[in-house]
Amino acid sequence: MKRIISIFICVLCFANTLLAQEIPAFKIVPLGVKGGIDETNLSAYMVAPIKTNDFICLDAGTLYAGIEKAVNNKVFNTSTSHVLRNYIKGYFISHAHLDHVSGLIINSPADSSKTVYATQKCMTMMQNHYFNGETWANFGDEGPGDHIKRYHFETLNTLQEIAITNTDMFVTAFPLSHVSPFESTAFLIRQNDDYILYLGDTGPDEIEHSTNLKALWTTITPLIKKKRLRAMFIEVSFPNEQADSALYGHLTPNWFYKEFKVLQQLTGEKALIGFKTIITHQKPPEENTIKIKAQLEKQNNLGLDLIFPEQGVSLEF
Repeated sequence: MKRIISIFICVLCFANTLLAQEIPAFKIVPLGVKGGIDETNLSAYMVAPIKTNDFICLDAGTLYAGIEKAVNNKVFNTSTSHVLRNYIKGYFISHAHLDHVSGLIINSPADSSKTVYATQKCMTMMQNHYFNGETWANFGDEGPGDHIKRYHFETLNTLQEIAITNTDMFVTAFPLSHVSPFESTAFLIRQNDDYILYLGDTGPDEIEHSTNLKALWTTITPLIKKKRLRAMFIEVSFPNEQADSALYGHLTPNWFYKEFKVLQQLTGEKALIGFKTIITHQKPPEENTIKIKAQLEKQNNLGLDLIFPEQGVSLEF
């Protein structure tokens, strides 16, 4: 009888896990999905707990144009300005390159008070070169020039989880290498027991002479095994034809799969089957983005669920 009860409990737990995976935990609204010359479609992703409008924005290359497209697609039933000012509760900036921060800078006069999160080097670059009272007014509460104090600048310590202001979510920042020794950041977002992982621009460990990706893979392995990591955003900027000497801190499909093979060695062969993997930061021209997608799909012997996001089209995980 005890054996039957134990089996029943195991089956029930397994069923509950499957049911939990079927119920979305996060809503994603891509505001910009490209890496490159179209200033209306640069890296920025709104993320909120499902059935709420308590969004954060992961990078902020494009804001207004992306929100406007989402409004036109009926993702939001309100004005673009209202979404910008009221739905976005904070910004997480992976690194200070303009294609990841230009939307934040240019929209700051029309924005409302909220928090901008970044690691120390990224925050210092934004304060010294953008929000400095000369290149652009300092809309923050620290750094050079007069402080308008619209934004609270919060510096993140890597590997330390903190609560995200005005949301029910938490974040942990992890270091990435983006043309060593320059840094980028990955953000692991938690809501209850569910997670989403966003990687800013990153090169492969072998090229970058780094162990940052291996360390990140080690951290998320238990979450993948338990099926608590709902999705991962990761860049693939160039097709395989791009020379290793010209990666500039980015991935190709070949390097993407080399890194995922490292992850698979940690998780086991079957854990990545169906794992939702959102491909970001594909660089123009259009023929290159077509190549990247085709190469990723052709080389996918891990069983990943590859997702190619569209600007203004919402996703749920």
